[in-house]
Order: sequence, then structure tokens, then C-alpha cells
Amino acid sequence: MVSFRVPPLTLEITQGDIAAQDTDAVVNAANNELWMGSGVAGALKARGGPQVESDAMVQGPIEPGECVVTTFGRIPVPRFVIHAAVMRQDLRTSRDFIERAVRSALRAAEGLGIRSMSLPALGTGVGGFPVDECARVTIGTVRSHVTEASPLRLVRLVLFGQPAYRAFVEVAGELLGPPLDGPVDCPVSG
Repeated sequence: MVSFRVPPLTLEITQGDIAAQDTDAVVNAANNELWMGSGVAGALKARGGPQVESDAMVQGPIEPGECVVTTFGRIPVPRFVIHAAVMRQDLRTSRDFIERAVRSALRAAEGLGIRSMSLPALGTGVGGFPVDECARVTIGTVRSHVTEASPLRLVRLVLFGQPAYRAFVEVAGELLGPPLDGPVDCPVSG
């Protein structure tokens, strides 16, 4: 894990299972109909239970770039799932959809008054969006969105696999400067 400062919050980048995060909210890479398939959505549904999906679907459909909020079903932490639509039913995404979805998720988190949230690399799974470009969009949007008035104090980018982790760390270094915690650790997957 590596951390960067984006006042007033800390941006953490880590590899891991987004469904196992201890933040107040996690973001689901959703489609605009809000049904939960595989990848991030599948992991969240498996851990939180089918109620997570049914609670989201009754609020849809929504436009790509928008989001809805549900509880995390049978799991008390995280308390919320922010379902950010980054694609339509054709499962294609774009820079614009991802940027709007990240911004919408940040606004939803702030509206809930939460202090911490975890985000995946939106659109890079079935959406096929390039990981390094997703890193630029995500980190740039977090940096441009947050203000001192935001209750958010931690945004954790939770990535699947070392290539995604490395890409996000590299882009964060370019956009935000050196990490808070010294040299970047790149754990070996095994």
C-alpha cells in the first residue's frame, strides 16, 4: 500500500479485494441497469448477499455516470455500496462515463457524510478500458473534486493485480508528487 496527500484527504493505493475493505463505503463498477455480474460486482454480491443487487436494481435504470446507494446487505462494514454506472448494457465504457461516475460517487459519499471510501479501477474489467488511462481519470477527478468542506478523509483505490497497482502508483506519482510513506512497495503476487 502506498499513500498520497490530496488535501484534505489521503489517497491510498493498494491491491486487494474491494469487498473486504473496512472503509465506510465501497464503489461498485455498475452497469446502468444495476444488475451485478462478475468482477467487482460479483465480489460485492457474494460477500453482501443478493439483497445488495435487488436494492440497487429497484433504483434503476440510471444513466452512465450516475450512481445509487445501498447498504452492504448482511455485512456491517462497509456500511454502504455506491453503485456507479460506468457502462450501458453493451458493457462499453468511456473516459467520460468513468470521470462522471467517479465524481458522482464522491458526491454521494459526501452527501452521506462518510469519511472513507474504496474505489476499484472502474471500467477496466469487462468494460476493457485501459488501466493507465483509468488511473489518470480517477486520480485526476479525485484531485479536482475534493475541497476542504468535504467530510472525506480517505479515498482508497483497491486494485486487482500487480499491473493495475503499478499503473495507478506511477500515475499518482506523476499527478500528486512523491508518496507520503517513502519508497513504493510493489508486492509480488503469488
